[in-house]
Amino acid sequence: MALLEIGDLSVEFVTRRGAVRALDGVSLDIEAGEIVGMVGESGAGKSLTGAAVIGLLEPPGRIAGGRIRLDGRDLVGLDEAAMRRIRGRRIGAIFQDPLTALNPLLTVGDQLVETIVTHLPVTHDAARKRAIALLDETGIPSAARRIDHYPHQFSGGMRQRVVIALALAADPQVIIADEPTTALDVSVQAQILDLLRRLCRDHRAAVLLITHDLGVVAETADRVAVMYAGRIVEAGPVADVMARPRHPYTAGLMQAIPTVGDLRPRLMQIGGAMPRPGAHPRGCAFGPRCPAMRADCADAVPPLLPLGASHVACRHPALPEAA
Repeated sequence: MALLEIGDLSVEFVTRRGAVRALDGVSLDIEAGEIVGMVGESGAGKSLTGAAVIGLLEPPGRIAGGRIRLDGRDLVGLDEAAMRRIRGRRIGAIFQDPLTALNPLLTVGDQLVETIVTHLPVTHDAARKRAIALLDETGIPSAARRIDHYPHQFSGGMRQRVVIALALAADPQVIIADEPTTALDVSVQAQILDLLRRLCRDHRAAVLLITHDLGVVAETADRVAVMYAGRIVEAGPVADVMARPRHPYTAGLMQAIPTVGDLRPRLMQIGGAMPRPGAHPRGCAFGPRCPAMRADCADAVPPLLPLGASHVACRHPALPEAA
């Protein structure tokens, strides 16, 4: 049994015109010690999936169906008090902007100690020692001195390390990392990704890495799930999906990545735009943008079915080479 199981998850937003479905039947499992990347365009539903797992959906958003199981326990339907006990203790979160994730009026030590004391049965002194150890583990130099500094006294990369230390403060089983390296330069980004891989291995946490950067996924993740219009359209081992994409949308994303020695005068692009929630076309949501669309693509929403080493939601996918 996977540590984190997301099954047929649907999220909707209630408006004056009725409920608008933003996530539609998302299913994904993550094992302990595994990093699963989730990629797709802005608005595809990546961050919404992470928010649903953490229990941070804001009204009028709500889970309309499906299950989220952590180590066999279903989290859907738990009240806010129960989710607060799980959030931070069993599920940690790393957010995109460390400046908004950290309280500017408190030292990083105060924020770490507060989190540790809230979730673990330890004294204040023991929590401070753990906080220093976490800062040291995440690569903050002179951790015993810098624990009393404020967030603005750290660089962007150092602040992100503090956020990672906060996510690990109570030794959670699952970490949701939502665009954790977007605001960082390339060299710092590589350090943060290396840190995330090492911590995943050492702490045996299950990591959901949400990003729009396929390069980050290729470098960091074990498996990848490609999202489009609130659904997973392809999922499988990173090496297989990157080298042999089966879904036309995944193939389009791969063709848009520049490579060393690429002599094309222009990068490939996917024409059109992703449909808004509640305005999906009949059948396959990618159909109007798909170069391989056929008449039967509009018959019904294609299910996510196994194909080779991956799962693909397409009526006319690229077939495995061995087939």
